[in-house]
Amino acid sequence: MTEIRIHGRGGQGAVLASGLLAQAMADEGRHVVAIPSFGFERRGAPVACFMRTDSKPIRAMTNIYHPDIILCIDPTVAKVVNIFQGMSEGGILVQAGKGEIEKLNLPPGVAKVGLCDAVAIALSIFKRPITNTVMLGAFARTTGLVSLESLKSAIEDGEFRDAGLKQNLEAVERGYHETNVHDLRVAA
Repeated sequence: MTEIRIHGRGGQGAVLASGLLAQAMADEGRHVVAIPSFGFERRGAPVACFMRTDSKPIRAMTNIYHPDIILCIDPTVAKVVNIFQGMSEGGILVQAGKGEIEKLNLPPGVAKVGLCDAVAIALSIFKRPITNTVMLGAFARTTGLVSLESLKSAIEDGEFRDAGLKQNLEAVERGYHETNVHDLRVAA
């Protein structure tokens, strides 16, 4: 079983992203449980969502305390929340942000990092820093757990209006192609 924790801020679409990711994985034949978590429910407040995926049925419906993968769709949320709390040894981080990997202050045990300048991509497409679909592409590129095609299909089947559909398809595509993946096991 693979456990995933998604971090973001209210208004960025973290809950929507977890639903789209779950749909794409289910379409590929995986079992998936997506568990949203709501705190203050206000725009800009830190939020987290939880997902489990496996090749067999999943019974656990609790929050995730030892994620294998952390998807952080906001480059600033790690300044106010310890996104690495409980991360499993050999874990994967998919992070919205640009710059050098050395500046991320990674804990020991992180095996792979995918970095995507999602805010710049989102601003160029949506004119707002809504990074959720951009980071779904980054997730696919970094983890290999879901295909870009399945994510695009989930977006097409989702609740986007026609104009928003084209933009979100472009966002997931650019997130996939503009993510830099760093395998830290090779460097160690």
